[in-house]
Amino acid sequence: MPESTFRLARLLALLVPGLLMAGALGSQVFGGLIPCEMCHWQRWPHYTAIGLAILAFALPGAGLRRMLVALAGFAILTSGAIGVFHAGVEYHWWQGITPCSTSIGGGGTAQDMLARIMKAPIIRCDAAQWTLAGISLAGFNAIFSISGALGIFALLLRRNAR
Repeated sequence: MPESTFRLARLLALLVPGLLMAGALGSQVFGGLIPCEMCHWQRWPHYTAIGLAILAFALPGAGLRRMLVALAGFAILTSGAIGVFHAGVEYHWWQGITPCSTSIGGGGTAQDMLARIMKAPIIRCDAAQWTLAGISLAGFNAIFSISGALGIFALLLRRNAR
């Protein structure tokens, strides 16, 4: 595999989850969208992929770097698969496996905890908070994650074609 092809795969392994997480966190901080439990499930593989991709830039050894990029691709693909499942729950194609929940924090008196419960927003996993052209954020995560992961794998499997 040409070095430039590997560098592109490694860059994609960092940029795809990095940009998706920037979008997710931006929609939360600036857009006021509060993630549900399944939204958080989609984020963990992206955090993992970012860490693996950073290691692929930092560590020596071509074989190790290639393995780290491949693992990052699988983490990105995992987030995409969770996104497909979450989008299906939002579109009511199937039922989710978790009750939607919110964190109320810990500590304090019983009255403090009750007050936090009463003020906590209820975020439903089966209702999209935002859509564009009928596609929810989970749907966009699925599209971009799966496409990005397949692109990474295609680059990693590419041979010298002349």
